[in-house]
Amino acid sequence: MNSNIINQSNLISRDLSWLNFNYRVLDQVKDKNRGVLDKLKFLSIVSSNFDEFFEIRVGSLYNYIDNNKKRIDYSGMREEPFREFLLEQCSKFFNDFNTYFSDTIITELNEKKIFIGNLDNLDEEGQKRAKKYFKKTIFPMLTPMVFDNLHSFPILMNKVLIFGVVTKTKDSSKKKKISFIQIPVNLPRFFEYKVDDNIFFIPIEKIISKYIDKFFRSVLIESVSLFRIIRNGDFTLEESEDIETNFLEELKQKLKDRKFSRVVRIEISKSFDDYLLKSLKDRFKVDDLNIMRLKSNTILDYTSLNQIIDYNEFSELLPNYPSPIKSIDMEGDNEKSIFEILSDRDVFLHHPYNSFDPVIKLLNEAADDPHVLSIKITLYRTAKNSGVIDALLKAAEKGKHVSVLFEVKARFDEENNLRNGYKLEKAGCYVIYGIGSLKTHTKLLLIVRREGKKVKNYAHMGTGNYNETTSRLYTDLSLMTSNQKYTKDALEFFNVITGHSVPDDYENLITAPIYMRDKIISLIQGEIDTSLSGGEGKICIKINSLQDKDVINKLYEASNSGVKICLIVRGICCLRPGREGLSENIKVLSVVGDYLEHSRLYYFHNGGNPIIYSGSADVMIRSFKRRIESLFKINEEFIKKEAITILNYNLRDNCNSYELNEDGSYSKREKGKNKEFNLFKEFYLLNRNKVEESIIL
Repeated sequence: MNSNIINQSNLISRDLSWLNFNYRVLDQVKDKNRGVLDKLKFLSIVSSNFDEFFEIRVGSLYNYIDNNKKRIDYSGMREEPFREFLLEQCSKFFNDFNTYFSDTIITELNEKKIFIGNLDNLDEEGQKRAKKYFKKTIFPMLTPMVFDNLHSFPILMNKVLIFGVVTKTKDSSKKKKISFIQIPVNLPRFFEYKVDDNIFFIPIEKIISKYIDKFFRSVLIESVSLFRIIRNGDFTLEESEDIETNFLEELKQKLKDRKFSRVVRIEISKSFDDYLLKSLKDRFKVDDLNIMRLKSNTILDYTSLNQIIDYNEFSELLPNYPSPIKSIDMEGDNEKSIFEILSDRDVFLHHPYNSFDPVIKLLNEAADDPHVLSIKITLYRTAKNSGVIDALLKAAEKGKHVSVLFEVKARFDEENNLRNGYKLEKAGCYVIYGIGSLKTHTKLLLIVRREGKKVKNYAHMGTGNYNETTSRLYTDLSLMTSNQKYTKDALEFFNVITGHSVPDDYENLITAPIYMRDKIISLIQGEIDTSLSGGEGKICIKINSLQDKDVINKLYEASNSGVKICLIVRGICCLRPGREGLSENIKVLSVVGDYLEHSRLYYFHNGGNPIIYSGSADVMIRSFKRRIESLFKINEEFIKKEAITILNYNLRDNCNSYELNEDGSYSKREKGKNKEFNLFKEFYLLNRNKVEESIIL
């Protein structure tokens, strides 16, 4: 019945589409061409994605259910039937990736003489060391917390391993009690032991379980069970009139509230005490659908596998990715400053194929340059040891006027951003902590420099965060320029978002939350008009997520008008392609492979004179209504060709691409008789000649 309702809808459920995306990530774990440590990396990503899905998407669903609010999913189902169907699918996915780990990955690790096992797998010396490690390090850090008539139920932390121990008194009453032991997150997940060529990684919970009786000397232990909980992490912030005080205090309170928020998932070990499980279900007001039980004797929480991946003797087992190539726009400019280069021409960067270093260099040059007057930047997520933050601190210390719009509502990075914000404030930077209830998601940098008697502006705008770490893992695009057409818009944009001015018409920017949806719809309409008048209407859009109904419906209209549409959507796609009378002219691809596809490009054929935009925004309701976003127009002809080449390579790929079917499922694109084309390799071979030869879509 539920399947029929889902298939009848002209839209695909956002949440079900997300699950399909994580299956595509799981395919990377199953890829026979990947080494076992590379597979562990992707398994860790799968696990982390799954946790976040429950924290945010399932958490959001429970916000409706718990508050008796109406919600109709894109599938057409109401909140409770959809909850049941969604959690059933989640349980299936949980079993799928855990089974693959226990049945396949463990065997592949063992073949490399890497063992994730029990204490019994160690020799006598190894067991002695593990016992000593427990006695000296683990035991002093653990704190049993009893729950009974005299002790309230303890606060159980989100996403940590927890032992539930059911005990009985030794007297005739045999009264049961429950105690909880939470494993601190600052303890390494695995005890490492090497003997000969064999390396053992013993999960810390195995050691604790072995010696857990040390905590319960005066009672009888009836059962020891391991579990972890996932809490609702979805919250919104209301706009406060006093943005500098109320807003930040509200944020701090919300972060504290996460510790007490509703439980949306409980993961339990294979052997789990029934009495304890009933107590947890009653306490957290969950049912069997929220319980996910391991079917084999494997481990809970694969996000900790990075300890194994990072083991210092495994470097030869890790994939060897090529070094970044120089941007075609910067060839032959080794000795020039970034300011000199940008005074001559615009520079287009495609990360990680091109290094993020030019952006860091631009910021450092601006910090050191006595002619630079001010720096303005929007920050969403930054690296832990951020060169961006260091450059801004240096600039402030050298007397530059530094303005930072720091988005402290960047999900799960709130605390890090608050810390960095305070650090910048202390250095003398002007820090603005977000714009009320809107998230500042745009990626924009403006540098004001005195050159002779004139003042010249330099800008950087992109699709990714000012984060050196993720720039090596995510594909992103950015434009560096001194072209006044861009810098004038950037200056105007900063004045709008940090002040109260109303913008003039931007020449090269499309912004949200005011203009973006309407502009994109008008660009689609342009292709419709061309097609209806006998011309060739074409649209190609590369984004991370597609969910906005208004744009989807406009794309359906374009399809029925004869416009050829190809969408490259990494993750969530709520548009249903290939449905007769609705979307026959729409093809949807998804690329999942070595890097996380994060770049965004919007291509409109415009009668052979393409209009192309790039920037921070996906086609999401949140992007158009609840975020400050920007898309920048690509004007320079060679850079247009670079953007078109990126789209062409994505369309040609037959190694990492999937095609979305009308029923919402995905099919891996096969090479067939075609020559292998792996975009993750081809971009490292890109040169000026190949770009020049790139054809208009």
